[in-house]
Amino acid sequence: MVLGLNVFVLVFLALVILTIVAGVKTVPQGYQVTVERFGRYTRSLSPGLNLIVPFLDRIGKRVNVMEQVLDVPTQEVITRDNATVSVDGIAFFQVFDAARASYEVAQLDLAILALTTTNIRTVMGAMDLDQLLSHRDEINERLLKVVDAAAAPWGVKITRIEIKDIVPPADLVSAMARQMKAEREKRAVVLEAEGQRQSEILRAEGQKQSQILEAEGRREAAFRDAEARERLAQADAKATEMLSGALASGDPAALNYYIAEKYMKALEAMASAPNQKLMVLPYEASAVLGSLAGVAEIARGAFGPEAVAARRPGPTGPRTTPVENPFGPGA
Repeated sequence: MVLGLNVFVLVFLALVILTIVAGVKTVPQGYQVTVERFGRYTRSLSPGLNLIVPFLDRIGKRVNVMEQVLDVPTQEVITRDNATVSVDGIAFFQVFDAARASYEVAQLDLAILALTTTNIRTVMGAMDLDQLLSHRDEINERLLKVVDAAAAPWGVKITRIEIKDIVPPADLVSAMARQMKAEREKRAVVLEAEGQRQSEILRAEGQKQSQILEAEGRREAAFRDAEARERLAQADAKATEMLSGALASGDPAALNYYIAEKYMKALEAMASAPNQKLMVLPYEASAVLGSLAGVAEIARGAFGPEAVAARRPGPTGPRTTPVENPFGPGA
């Protein structure tokens, strides 16, 4: 009797322990677990220690809720301008609802891959080849928007879609290389022509400034020359006026000065001739040349203040004493 009671107690304790163990579930970090009761989804278990109803509830699906990477294999895409290119990419997604990811779609990874592949053909097929090669960021944004909206009912968030490689055919690559080379040569020619044009403009501007400065210099020189001639003419006119006054007053010294000046200018003109090597003067001219040393004294005597005062008539009448001509024959 006692033995049977002990066996019953042991069996009861074993059942209690099994029940407790069956009702306690642990979920690792980064995962969610669905709970099914009689085959129907009831709730999801979060990471950590969880309790379920033993023998009624059971674990359904174990879902990875971390961000996952899905490699998109290479595929052929025909662009809007009928160019065939090889494209591959990569997609990043994360499950935010374990229930929908488990019960709304079968083979979640395959479904996301098919959805991404289809939309790559759709988006890139509506663009030209030049747009594909130069607007990769725009392609990624459009793909992300379309695929994320399509995968949202599955409890999945598409975080990123990146196009890795866009490879045109070999003949198209060769044609593009030739086109690029031609464009670079064209730009080089344009830049060279532009540089030459700028150089010609600068050279012309320099010549223009040089001509302007040269013309201004000639104008200034002409102005100075004219001013000098004007002053010389004024001086000659003044000297002529003074000489005319002296001659009119009958001063022989002024007459002698006038004759000596004309004689000197005539000799200067004769001596400055380019073919003049020897000049022969008459004997009478030697006396004139000998007396030229006293021209300055004659001028000072003729036009100085003392001479002018002496030429003025005094109260006793005009002067009657004759003045000897220094340039006469007997000088």
